[in-house]
Amino acid sequence: MAPKKLKVAEPSQAQAKRQHKADAKAAAASSPAKPRPLTRIQREKQDIILEAALEVFSAHGFRGSTIDQIAEVAGMSKPNLLYYFPKKEEIHRRLMSELLVTWLAPLEEMRADGDPFVEIRSYIRRKLEMARDFPRQSRLFANEMLRGAPHIIDMIEVDLKALVDEKAQVLLAWMDQGKLARTDPYHLIFSIWATTQHYADFDVQVRAVLGKGRGGEGRFEDAARYLEQLFLHGLTPKPRA
Repeated sequence: MAPKKLKVAEPSQAQAKRQHKADAKAAAASSPAKPRPLTRIQREKQDIILEAALEVFSAHGFRGSTIDQIAEVAGMSKPNLLYYFPKKEEIHRRLMSELLVTWLAPLEEMRADGDPFVEIRSYIRRKLEMARDFPRQSRLFANEMLRGAPHIIDMIEVDLKALVDEKAQVLLAWMDQGKLARTDPYHLIFSIWATTQHYADFDVQVRAVLGKGRGGEGRFEDAARYLEQLFLHGLTPKPRA
């Protein structure tokens, strides 16, 4: 399966609200005073810094990363970087806030009025596409969770929980209608997260075990077919006796 850019759907109203909230929190964390609008050059500089920080944080974790490392990867001086982000924590929180919005998007797209098996199959595919196309972001997110999510725990407890609660109700409704086998909807979602994100967080292990013959880009298509069979077979309602 050749690499391709993740297809981004038009943001829903709920997703747009979360993005607005994430931007507001990031702006508030960067400066207590009301900031002036950034110029085009300033926005470009911030983007360069954030891209460099993503590279450094995903490789070394938050504690193992330094402002000096980020400045070096960004190709700018440390004082210049500190002009835009006075603290390492501010860069990390900005990245995590934006990342969480992206991470929620595939689950946002699960439609209550759709066919359950089509919706779940599409969700598995979207999560695997993210594992393939955004491995650094996935590792950054995993590292944040392992540290207790200090920078985004409020967003997890509010935004993520609200979305999962909403989609759990969708899954339960499908089960009540006899369209899916009865199971715990929360653990179903957790299982999809765990199995799909594995291909980003443990990519080196996956490629090493599969070997040269099966460890190429085709591993994501193989994974998609397997996970579809695993989940959809288990969710197929059993005929009544």
